[in-house]
Amino acid sequence: MQDYFLSKGRDEMNENETILLTKEGYQELEDELNYLKLEKRNEVITALKEARALGDLSENAEYDAARNEQAKVEGRIKELEYKLEHCKVMDGADSSKVNVGSTVTVCYVDDDEEEIYKIVGSLEADPFNNKISNESPIGTAIIGKSVGDVIEVASPNGSYEIKIVKIA
Repeated sequence: MQDYFLSKGRDEMNENETILLTKEGYQELEDELNYLKLEKRNEVITALKEARALGDLSENAEYDAARNEQAKVEGRIKELEYKLEHCKVMDGADSSKVNVGSTVTVCYVDDDEEEIYKIVGSLEADPFNNKISNESPIGTAIIGKSVGDVIEVASPNGSYEIKIVKIA
């Protein structure tokens, strides 16, 4: 999953910006947040206590490693809380038009090959599993379109046409 804060620093984000997620993507983030808060945080605290018990903190590699891990965990918790707070869950329930959450079958007009894509928000994009972002060239081109529409997709490798065969 692409890390949203690597592509856009928190300072660059518009406070009104909404992060689009599917129900599954929302649940994954919520599960990770719960794991970090309820389990990982306690593991790090235990590691810190054990490292402190070893004595001199100025030259204690275990303590430094535990503090670094604590910083990573707390940073990720803040990031997940921000994402969940600023997201809109899309379910793709309207199968008359393509939207985030829709599963779309498209036919590439030039070679008559069909492909099935799940349209997701940029945080969930995983092209290897046919989960494409609504911000990708295909995603941008087909959002709001209906079955039977033929759309020209502008991509870095040139334009091509696709036809929407099915929306689920």
